[in-house]
Amino acid sequence: MVDNEQHIVSAFDRDLESLQAHFLKLSGLAELALSDAAKALEALDKPAADKVIASDAAIDELEEFIQMEAASLIARRAPTASDLRRVLAVMRAANSLERVGDYAKNVAKRTRVLAPSAPVDSHAGTVRRMSALVVRMLDESTQALVRKDITLAESVRKRDIDIDQMYNTLFRSLLTYMMESPTNIGPLMHLHFIAKNIERAGDHATSIAEQALYLATGEMPSEPRPKAGMEAQG
Repeated sequence: MVDNEQHIVSAFDRDLESLQAHFLKLSGLAELALSDAAKALEALDKPAADKVIASDAAIDELEEFIQMEAASLIARRAPTASDLRRVLAVMRAANSLERVGDYAKNVAKRTRVLAPSAPVDSHAGTVRRMSALVVRMLDESTQALVRKDITLAESVRKRDIDIDQMYNTLFRSLLTYMMESPTNIGPLMHLHFIAKNIERAGDHATSIAEQALYLATGEMPSEPRPKAGMEAQG
C-alpha cells in the first residue's frame, strides 16, 4: 500500500514538473514577444512586427495545452488542497501570459500602421524601457510562482508602480506633443495605446506575482497594489 501511494505521489510530481516546464516555456515566449514588439516599434520594422504577430499563435496554442493538461492532472490525480492550489495558480498565471502575448501582438499591429516619418523618436525608447522592465517582472513573477518565493513575488508587486509612473510620464509627454503638433495626433494616439498595452502587460506580471504569494501563503495580498497618478485615480 505504501509503495502504491509513493508511486502515485511520484507520478503526480512528474506531471506537475512537466506542467511547470510548459508554463516556464510559455513565459519565455510571452516575454520574447513583448521585447521584440518594442524593438520593432523603435526601429519601425514592419517585418519584425509581422513576426511578433505570427508568434501569437504559438502562445495561444501552448496556453491552451497547459489548461488542458492542468484540468487532466486534477481529474486523474485528485491532488491535495495545497497541490490543487499550485495547479490552479499555474492555470491562472498561464492565462495572464496569454494576455501578455495579445498585448505584444497589439503593439506590433499598431507599429505596422505607423509611417516611417512618424514622430516615434524618444517616445519609442520609453516604451522599450517600459517593456524591458515588464519582461523582467514577468520572468521573476513566473520564477516566484514555481519556487513559491515570497520575497521575489513581493519585489515584483512593488515594481508595478514604476510601470505606472513611466506610463503617466509618457502620456503627459504625448499629450503635450499633440497640442503642439495637431497633424501628428494620429500616430501619437497609436503610441499612447501601445504604451497602454505595455502597462497592462505589467498588470498581468503583477497578477502572476500575487498568485505566487497566494500559493506560498494561502492568502491573496490584503493591501491594494500601490498605484501612481492617473492609475491611482482609475
